[in-house]
Amino acid sequence: MKHNVAQVAALQPDYLGFIFYTKSSRDYEDDVLNISEKIKRVGVFVDAPISFILKKIKAFKLDVIQLHGDESVFYINEINQNILNLPTRVKQENGVEVWKVFSVDDHFDFSKILVYENVVDKYLFDTKGKDKGGNGFAFNWRALNDYPSTKPFILSGGISLENISEVKELLQTDLPIHAIDVNSKFEDSPGLKNVEKLKKLIKEIE
Repeated sequence: MKHNVAQVAALQPDYLGFIFYTKSSRDYEDDVLNISEKIKRVGVFVDAPISFILKKIKAFKLDVIQLHGDESVFYINEINQNILNLPTRVKQENGVEVWKVFSVDDHFDFSKILVYENVVDKYLFDTKGKDKGGNGFAFNWRALNDYPSTKPFILSGGISLENISEVKELLQTDLPIHAIDVNSKFEDSPGLKNVEKLKKLIKEIE
């Protein structure tokens, strides 16, 4: 999200994402509007200093931090420890979840995610491209047949109204898909969501 936060929040999604990365055209610099506490707030970071992440957690009452860079297990352990030590916990009783993003292509080796099993709550699989997310095309979802874990994950990368039937087929499998993440295919410009398209998406997956 960047521009029409209130309009999208009115659709009552499970999550709203806010990117805190200056190199992104969706970099979020405003205050979070007064949105429902039922909507979980996701902060997206790319190899950010831990102090910066902690500042955003407290300022935006983030429920999830999504790590989209080359963050190591050691780094994530440090984040987890710092979250536990926050003097003022965020509103959720369960604290802050950590999601680690992996960019998938035809040669992705799923075994490399396993070192993160004990330090993250969920994975997110996006399409490998020139940008850190928001590339607008899907990876070969058949690659998920090699998923080696039972940990829930978020499916991302080029999801659109045109391929939603394929997504629905995936949701019927035994894969532990926790959520789908939609972005560029539902935008009129970076950070400006097309509300009518989102309404159609919700109707399709209800």
